[in-house]
Amino acid sequence: MHRVVEECARAAVDFAPDPVHDLRVALRRCRSIADGLRALDPDPSWKQMKKAATRLFDRLGELRDVQVMEEWVAQLGTLDDPVTLALLQFLAGRESQLKREAAEAVMQFDQKRWRAWAASLPRRAARMRPGSPIFQHLALERWNAAYDLHRAALRNRSAVAFHRLRIGLKRFRYIVENFLPAQHAVWSGDLKELQDLLGEVHDLDVLWTTALQVNAFPDVDARSRWHSKILEERGRRIETYREKMLGKTSLWITWRSQLPQGEQVESIALSRLRLWASLLDPDFKHSQHVARLALQLYDGLPFTPGTDNREERTTLQLAALLHDVGLSRKDKAHHKTAQKLIARLNPPLGWSQGKLEMVAAVARYHRGALPRAGQKVLAGFTPRQRQTVIKLAAILRLANAFDAERDGRIEHLSCERRNGFLLIRAESYNPRDRLAETIAGSRHLLEMVYHRPVLVKPSRRTG
Repeated sequence: MHRVVEECARAAVDFAPDPVHDLRVALRRCRSIADGLRALDPDPSWKQMKKAATRLFDRLGELRDVQVMEEWVAQLGTLDDPVTLALLQFLAGRESQLKREAAEAVMQFDQKRWRAWAASLPRRAARMRPGSPIFQHLALERWNAAYDLHRAALRNRSAVAFHRLRIGLKRFRYIVENFLPAQHAVWSGDLKELQDLLGEVHDLDVLWTTALQVNAFPDVDARSRWHSKILEERGRRIETYREKMLGKTSLWITWRSQLPQGEQVESIALSRLRLWASLLDPDFKHSQHVARLALQLYDGLPFTPGTDNREERTTLQLAALLHDVGLSRKDKAHHKTAQKLIARLNPPLGWSQGKLEMVAAVARYHRGALPRAGQKVLAGFTPRQRQTVIKLAAILRLANAFDAERDGRIEHLSCERRNGFLLIRAESYNPRDRLAETIAGSRHLLEMVYHRPVLVKPSRRTG
């Protein structure tokens, strides 16, 4: 990562507007790395870096498009063809203008800011290991998106649909190229060939649109002749694409078979969300400890008939892991900030927006005012869902209180149902210290949920 970013910065410094290939390659690599990592890391610098690279890349891309069109015109036409001459004359003038604009764009490139990113962002990227299940999960997300675009393109075969497919496949390719070295070693040849095929389809579509816009055709026959040539070249490449991407030997099937399957998808999604929280939460060790205590409480409390205990448990676990992400904004009401940050997340594959909103609501009530009817946070839930949010928030609130001093002193909780009350036993709990007061103040919501008092006592000594 550091080498690539530095390469891009040096290319910007040493840039000569013709040729532009090396600079575009460096910018594309930096942009694709930033795009992949910003899906995992909430640091806004990734988005800023991608935006800066994209701005210059697009300016250079216009010049590249013109140069590619010149090559296609020379290949498809002849020097005595008026269409060829008209297109080459237009493109030559356009190329000269775009070279000047590209040089100006490079002069305006913020090298100081870029070097700051080159110094700070590699340290963040180091926390995410290439080849890990998290990157495989991210690749699967991009595979799904690209495959949907593949099906749409083959249905209508329009220029727009194939352009979108090209972009979707490119985003999948970049995740593999930058973050999955083992898969890239096997898939790189096919991915590049497919990218080239779809890129040439796009180039031909742009050439046809440009020829129409500049009125390059002197008559109907010339227009028909050029249209036939372009459609023939375009159709040949689409047919090659179809041969590789349809049927039992389709590359889509090959790639999918080597990415996460079944229950792995949801499990890795949880790991992605855990990573996201760890990059925001200034004391993630505390949140991990609270998650363990919360699950111990949940497993010991009476189950509610008719509930999906596995889903409830996962929701509680994630809410506990994420409950302090609001501290990254240094707000006093960090529980409210946490709820907003979680609710705004794009759910990773295996999770839905509704499930994340449930997690956000549980995290919101780990401290502060108790949940009550009419609050905006609870407005979108069904009555059953609201009951679940309140129950899980009550458990999280009490678990958080057991580590209020953030020292991990209380490592284990057990819960027993007695006649008329719930008894929670806690290791290393002292009913006479300050922590006991905090715990006592955090029992109320759980008592409301189960309609019985909650008593906390030290664990019995054994041996």
